[in-house]
Amino acid sequence: MEIKGVQIDDTFAEAFPIKVARVLITAIDERWALAAAREATGFGTSVIGCPAEAGIECAVPASETPDGRPGVYIQICNMGYKNLETSLLFRIGQCVLTAPTTAVFNGLPGAEKQFDTGKKLKFFGDGYEKQIDYLGKKFWKIPLMSGDFVIDETIGAVDGIAGGNFYILGDNQAAALTAAEVAVDEIGRLKGTITPFPGGIVASGSKVGSKYKFLKASTNTAYCPSLREDGTCALPLEVKAGYEIVINGVSREAIEESMRAGIRAACTVPGVLKITAANFGGKLGPHQFKLLEIMK
Repeated sequence: MEIKGVQIDDTFAEAFPIKVARVLITAIDERWALAAAREATGFGTSVIGCPAEAGIECAVPASETPDGRPGVYIQICNMGYKNLETSLLFRIGQCVLTAPTTAVFNGLPGAEKQFDTGKKLKFFGDGYEKQIDYLGKKFWKIPLMSGDFVIDETIGAVDGIAGGNFYILGDNQAAALTAAEVAVDEIGRLKGTITPFPGGIVASGSKVGSKYKFLKASTNTAYCPSLREDGTCALPLEVKAGYEIVINGVSREAIEESMRAGIRAACTVPGVLKITAANFGGKLGPHQFKLLEIMK
């Protein structure tokens, strides 16, 4: 298959199960909603070495939030619910409650799994916290120097998927990077997924395992152009650089939609030669996202 002259490999992205919590942060304006969201999702690229995988899902206008203020959806992901609960408590408590004018709403109110995050954060109020009825639900109001911090009593979580991915291969670094940027921008318009790496882009595409037994993952040598001379690199001569887009989401459908949108956007950039994906023979996880099926 080709899209705008770009070859789409007949392959699949291999992904794995993960627990996903979804949070809506609102503030007096988008600047402060984004500031809190960025802090709360920091150091969250991969569970290989981070305490959680986290990222900004999308920004939403005031017309789409419960309190009529600009908002940003974020997702926080962990391998188990226990660690996820801890991540929520620390990240909201340290990074959102501390940001000017913010409020927190449950991004998955219909989920079966609910954490009492707001109820636990109330203790910061030192006895002056109050439970309130707001928008027909239970919230906690915590007094701060600048006013009150309001948070939903519970935050929902679901069984999601992490590691949906595609590789963008270009005939020069600038083309591959530009294509990755426009792909991430397009994915950022959608709801239900995050691209947790810096700027949404992975420079360090990895493989499962390593020659060093203490490492869980290592650089994907078959896709490193500088290793071409010794025969390790499997890329065609015309490919000079590649970037990976990794996608986590609340559902398979959401990840497929984001992969489709991102790949289409990447294929519009001159210099992009090929779109492929990373898979490891089932060593990473049970979920397969077949590129040709998705792009049909």
